[in-house]
Amino acid sequence: MPDVDAHNSKLDAAEGLDVATKRPIRLAAGRYIRNRGALVSTVVMFLIVLAVTFTTITARYGINEQVIQVDAANGIKNQYLAPSKMAWMGTDNIGRDIYSRLLYGTRSSLLIGVAAGLLSVLIGTAVGVFSGIRGGRIDDFIMRTTDIYLAFPFLVAVIIMRQFLGELGWVTAIIGDRTSYRFVIFLITFFGWMGVARLVRGSVLSLKEREFVEAARAVGASNLRIAVSHLIPNSIGPILVSFSLAVVGGLIIESTLSFFALGPQPGGGSTSLGKLIELSAEGAKAGYWWVVVYPCGMLVLLAVCINFIGDGLRDAFDPKLDKGKV
Repeated sequence: MPDVDAHNSKLDAAEGLDVATKRPIRLAAGRYIRNRGALVSTVVMFLIVLAVTFTTITARYGINEQVIQVDAANGIKNQYLAPSKMAWMGTDNIGRDIYSRLLYGTRSSLLIGVAAGLLSVLIGTAVGVFSGIRGGRIDDFIMRTTDIYLAFPFLVAVIIMRQFLGELGWVTAIIGDRTSYRFVIFLITFFGWMGVARLVRGSVLSLKEREFVEAARAVGASNLRIAVSHLIPNSIGPILVSFSLAVVGGLIIESTLSFFALGPQPGGGSTSLGKLIELSAEGAKAGYWWVVVYPCGMLVLLAVCINFIGDGLRDAFDPKLDKGKV
C-alpha cells in the first residue's frame, strides 16, 4: 500500500493535482507583496511612522528650538537659513529647524487623518450596510440626504459647518473649541462618512441577492447576522479603499483649513503639516523655497503612499484577482 500511495502522489504531482489548500489570508498576503507600488509605499510609510514616533531620536532639535548660526560678518543669524549641515531643510522665519518641525507636524496630521478615517469608515460602513439591506424609502431618504450634503462645494460646506458648530456651547463642551484637534476630527468625520456609505451601499446592493446570502436567509439568519458574516467581509475591498481615501481627505482638509487660518492651533508644544504650510506663505513670497517645498512634499508623499496601500489592500482581498500564485 505505501508503494501504491507514493505512486499515486507522483502521478498527482505530474498532473498538477497536488496543489495544497491555501488560507485566504496567505493568498491575500501573496497578492499584496506582488503589488510593487503598495509594497514600496508600505516600506516608506513604515519608515515615516518610525521617524515621527521616535522624534526624541530622529529630530535634531526641539519643536520650537532655534538654530543659531554665527556669521563673522553679520553676527548671529538664524532666520530663513538655507538647507545646510546645521539645518538639513533650512529654518523658518524665527530660526526653527524645519526638518524637526516637519517630524512633529507629520505626527499630528497623521493622528488627525487616521482618527477621522477610522470614524468615517465605522459610521459609513454601518449606514451603508443598513441602507443597502433595508432598501425602499429608508434607503432613498439616506441617499438623498447624503446627495444634498455632497452637492455643496466641499470647502465652503466645511467652513460654514465649522462656524456653525463652533457657536454651539453644548457641542464645543463635548468636542472642544474650533481650534482643537477633537473639533477638526469631528468636522472631517461629519462629512467623511457619506462617501464611505455610498461605496459600501453599492457593494451591499450587488451582494444581497447572491446565492450565499439567500441561503443564509433561508435558514433564518437575521439581517445583522447576514451583514456581519457575509456582507461586510465581502465588502472589505471597498471599505479599505474608503479608509485610505478618508485618511488622505483628513490630511488635505486639515491642511486646507490651516492655510486659511481656520485649522487646529496646536499651541507652543506641537504643530501640524497644515500649520507649517500656513506659516510658509510669508516665506514663499520672499523666495525661500524650502519653507514651502518640504511641508507640501511631505503631504503629497503621504497621500500617494496611503492611496497605493489602499489600492493594494483592495486588490489583495479581492478573490477575483487570485491567479493561483502564492
